[in-house]
Amino acid sequence: MTATTAEARPPELRLPKRRGVELSLLIGAVLISVYGYAAVGLARNDAVPPDVSGYGAGLGLLALLAHLAVRFRAPFADPLLLPIAVLLNGLGLVLIYRLDLETPSDRAATPQLVWSTLGVAFFIAVVVLLRDHRVLQRYAYLSVATALVLMTVPIFFPAVNGAKIWIRVGGLSFQPGEFAKILLAVFFAAYLAANRNALAYTGRRIWKLQLPTGRVLGPIVTIWLLSVGVLILERDLGTSLLFFGLFVILLYVATGRTGWIAVGLLLAAAGAFVVGSFEPHVHSRVQDWLDPYASIDAGQGPGQLAQSLFAFAAGGIFGTGLGLGHSILIGFAAKSDFILATAGEELGLAGLTAVFLLYTLLVARGYRAGLALRDPFGRLLSIGLASILALQVFVIAGGVMGLIPLTGMAMPFLAQGGSSVVTNWIIVALLIRVSDVARTPRPDQPPGVIAPVVEQEPPDLGPHGRSGR
Repeated sequence: MTATTAEARPPELRLPKRRGVELSLLIGAVLISVYGYAAVGLARNDAVPPDVSGYGAGLGLLALLAHLAVRFRAPFADPLLLPIAVLLNGLGLVLIYRLDLETPSDRAATPQLVWSTLGVAFFIAVVVLLRDHRVLQRYAYLSVATALVLMTVPIFFPAVNGAKIWIRVGGLSFQPGEFAKILLAVFFAAYLAANRNALAYTGRRIWKLQLPTGRVLGPIVTIWLLSVGVLILERDLGTSLLFFGLFVILLYVATGRTGWIAVGLLLAAAGAFVVGSFEPHVHSRVQDWLDPYASIDAGQGPGQLAQSLFAFAAGGIFGTGLGLGHSILIGFAAKSDFILATAGEELGLAGLTAVFLLYTLLVARGYRAGLALRDPFGRLLSIGLASILALQVFVIAGGVMGLIPLTGMAMPFLAQGGSSVVTNWIIVALLIRVSDVARTPRPDQPPGVIAPVVEQEPPDLGPHGRSGR
């Protein structure tokens, strides 16, 4: 072997980044949304809406800016996350615009587009400024303190539709609990990553369940109880259920012990029974769930849940067509809690299945990014954020379909709600950042193989938030 041959460097590997795939999917997502917008105008007014080009250009510009941020700052990120978010957001704008035609005095599509623009701006900021998701682990206790403050402030504001979850200042209103869920996910992931061994292998054993010591489990249970207690005072049972589910899922992932699932289900059932029996606002929803047609039998006409079930039934397999349904009969929550009923009636079972598959893909890719990491915090953070989306979809879809009692939450990206759409875009940005780290190959790695991040020992977050080392 000659010296020249021995010193020759191996050829540089061309590692697949899939940004071209992402751009192609984004174009398809924008075109589908524009088609839906035009279809609504044709169905309602026999003419394409005059501002359809402006809608398409605006949505396309937002998608392009988000794509450029990912292309240059997270080149190995999952190519499906951003297109799915754009398609769901675009479909949500179409459905809200369609319902606006029934309520000329209460237009929501334009404000929703403004909030979507703000959400994409936050998405770009997170992708550009947050170079490593592990930085967030340093701010675990700051995150939980901020989350508790955000959840407490609405108590001092008037209730809206029976719940104190809004902050209204002049003509501006937002829901701080939406932002709190991301901060709590960061705290849960950081604390469980730092104490996962103590949670799994210390403490007393009761039957088949290994209980950790109070010193380890106490702080996180206290934070969870405080957050849920505040939400119960605000009558925001949907978010309470979301936080409880997030806590149990991450505890199971961190320890690998299935007993926590059983304990979580028992506690959830007990809590639901107590609150549903003694809290009037929740009790009325339980009664509606048990007999959604009671108001019809009493001669008072169908309630919201009954109208929602009628809408799903009227949709059949292929739907009535965009703009041709009657889900506006649901009433004031048609654009928020019950917007899925509009999708079910006008897109049918086939379209509704496609929507659920989009959510399934979004959640699955989030799980995949987390499982590809050896970094415990990143794994728990990615699974936690994806679980937030999954739990929201389950709770809302189950409520409007009569599978479980209805709880007031916003369907991710679809429903009217500025705070919701902004936080969902932040969640997608964090999943983009985690997936970029998970999919970035090593220089000595053949193309097409994802190299997991080398596990680093997390800091010991003791009960007082100080390093235990």
